[in-house]
Amino acid sequence: MLEDVRRLIECESPSEDAEANARSADVTAEVLGARLAEAGLPADPQRITVDGATTLRWGGGPTRVLLLGHHDTVWPLGSLERLPFSMEDGVLRGPGCFDMAIGLVQATHALAALAHRHGADAVAGVTLLVTGDEETGSTRSRDLLEDEARHADAVLVLEASGPGGALKTERKGTSMYTVTAVGRAAHAGLEPERGINAGVEIAHQIHAIAALSKAAIGTTVTPTSGRIGTTLNTVPATASVDVDVRARTAAELERVDTAMRALDPGADGARIAVEGGINRPPLEHAMAAALYERAQRVAPAADIEDLAECAVGGASDGNFTAGLGVATLDGLGGVGGGAHADDEHVIIEHVAQRTALVALLVEDLLGLPASGAGG
Repeated sequence: MLEDVRRLIECESPSEDAEANARSADVTAEVLGARLAEAGLPADPQRITVDGATTLRWGGGPTRVLLLGHHDTVWPLGSLERLPFSMEDGVLRGPGCFDMAIGLVQATHALAALAHRHGADAVAGVTLLVTGDEETGSTRSRDLLEDEARHADAVLVLEASGPGGALKTERKGTSMYTVTAVGRAAHAGLEPERGINAGVEIAHQIHAIAALSKAAIGTTVTPTSGRIGTTLNTVPATASVDVDVRARTAAELERVDTAMRALDPGADGARIAVEGGINRPPLEHAMAAALYERAQRVAPAADIEDLAECAVGGASDGNFTAGLGVATLDGLGGVGGGAHADDEHVIIEHVAQRTALVALLVEDLLGLPASGAGG
């Protein structure tokens, strides 16, 4: 398993680089397919490429259980030179190791273990779907993954776990916006009074946007990156700001969306344009509760005695499946920390246990004979 994850990590896979994405899809198909083939399962995935992002699908008949992951990462090409793959003192490191190369390996080995135990036909109702653009919002793979999940009994997401290995039973929904103020350019030294300063207007809008947050109920509306004007000596004709929104309920996402689209300019002659909208619905606790109870029930057989749950602000492809009303449990991947950061890592001692947990949970969902402790 550690050799498999090394091969995935050492093939860099930034989401927006089409050539890198294609290489990553090839390596992922080869590595995961080899393990499935050893268990008598089909090795070659279906490949679906949309605008440079490749999704891989392994599965035969109608999907009863969907194992969901992604092969793209946030790390730009060249990151391995600074942060090479390593294993030392029980800790595995490397760009994308925690989010989420180890999760893909655990899912594949769990599925292979079930095929070895029960026969390949017994797991025909399991589909493994690995998207290629999750880190940028899954805008190109969303239709595909929703079509796959729509008729499933359950979706198990192999994203990185929460603190201490906690499963993620609640994720906030997300929205993404770009707000642009349009004014009028003028020479900043000769006749600034003839201009309409879009920079000043966007500053006014940033305050109004931030005020849409409701911290008491977990809604955050955060202006993030921005752009103002063109040159030092010109009153800016345009300025824009990107906005990240997180909320626990669909109703809150709708409230913020309505308010964003109602933003009014403060300066005479200025205009406001709002692009974007709701990206991922929330994964509400009710969609994960029953699966979490199943996971708790089988966890002791995987030598896990302290399985916990958590709510997180980050979103995943599991938000989409939960938004369809399909039972979804997230955070079944590796135990570690530092996702998207230089200290990204996986604690190796948990890898076998988490793989067993996924296998036992799928076994339970399919109604197969239980493997039992140590199985």
